[in-house]
Amino acid sequence: MQSGFRAGHGCTSATLKVLNDILTAINKKHYSAAVFIDLAKAFESVNHHILIGRLDSLGFSNDCLAWFTNYFSDRVQCVKSEGLLSGTLAVSMGVPQGSNLGPTLFSVYINDVTLAAGDSLVHLYADDTILYTSGPSLDTVLTTLHASLNAIQLSFRGLQLLLNTSKTKCMLFNRSLHAPARLSNITTLDGSDLEYVDNYKYLGVWLDCKLSFQTHIKHLQPKVKSRIGFPFRNKASFTHAAKHTLVKLTILPILDFGDVIYKIASNTLLNKLDAVYHSVIRFVTKAPYTTHHCDLYALVGWPSLHTRRQTHWLHVIYKTLLGKVPPYLSSLVTIASSTCSTRSSRYISLVTPKTNYFFGRLSFQFSAANDWNELQKSLKLETLISLTSFKHQLSEQLTDYCTCT
Repeated sequence: MQSGFRAGHGCTSATLKVLNDILTAINKKHYSAAVFIDLAKAFESVNHHILIGRLDSLGFSNDCLAWFTNYFSDRVQCVKSEGLLSGTLAVSMGVPQGSNLGPTLFSVYINDVTLAAGDSLVHLYADDTILYTSGPSLDTVLTTLHASLNAIQLSFRGLQLLLNTSKTKCMLFNRSLHAPARLSNITTLDGSDLEYVDNYKYLGVWLDCKLSFQTHIKHLQPKVKSRIGFPFRNKASFTHAAKHTLVKLTILPILDFGDVIYKIASNTLLNKLDAVYHSVIRFVTKAPYTTHHCDLYALVGWPSLHTRRQTHWLHVIYKTLLGKVPPYLSSLVTIASSTCSTRSSRYISLVTPKTNYFFGRLSFQFSAANDWNELQKSLKLETLISLTSFKHQLSEQLTDYCTCT
């Protein structure tokens, strides 16, 4: 459950996994709650002796351990400002930041804290930790979460890592069930009460207690507008090619990041992003404000945001089939076995899990299977092909058609 600095892992895969667990619980009419743990100066607080002991327990040879001991020894740091260099100070703790080894060594250092989660689930992205649990009783959920937090704090203390209490937050996901006005306190080992919040920025995506993504989209709109503001005011200074490149490098990545996560937001919210996207295209094409958005897509040669999100989502699903995603995601999909000899039975299809309510249909395990099987009605793949070939075939399948009345 460590997604930080690992090939094939990322913020998106980690968030998809966490959301899948929470939405699955909500679908069962269970309560679900989480603690977003923030550590104070985590990378700088790594104890070298403890880290060497971790490496020893993993089976590193004595020569390797001696190499790492030398690597950590006699490090100094200084500050250079306006040509002046400060004196040096010895660095006796921490992993070298900005190095290739630093993030991996930190992951080794912190990895075993997941064993302390008990009956709760935990996911790590380097030092960003989410602890969450669910169940039919709210009191039981909060009690379990509290006990798991205490156990994980003890594990952190053993590593000489401390919670940043002011930035560690609790959230109750109450999309479908009634929650009391006042929730029982979850406290740290030093007796500080953690704050309950309705919104939290987790790995770059704003989560809200109702999983509506209203807060995330509310933050995206001004972010895109601020990025396009200066170029728009000085648009006469840019060539068409420069505008095109500028938007592709600075604006579209903002809209694309996490889009497979917030795509479950309501159409009303997603339409707000469409309005910003259309303004960006008008900047590139010089199209008048009255130009229909379907004509805008044709002018710039870009798909709608809906098609962009769907394309990215289907890429994730296909990477899951190819085993190019973390096991915690690939284990959520199952290829259906053929029970008859018809032609359609030879197409690759996924088992769609049963779900009783709307929330379950938003989970990764349901929506991935459902959307893949829908795509297969036209794609009709009988064997897995390369990711490049799949992307090419998909681009021919997903075409924007104007459905406006």
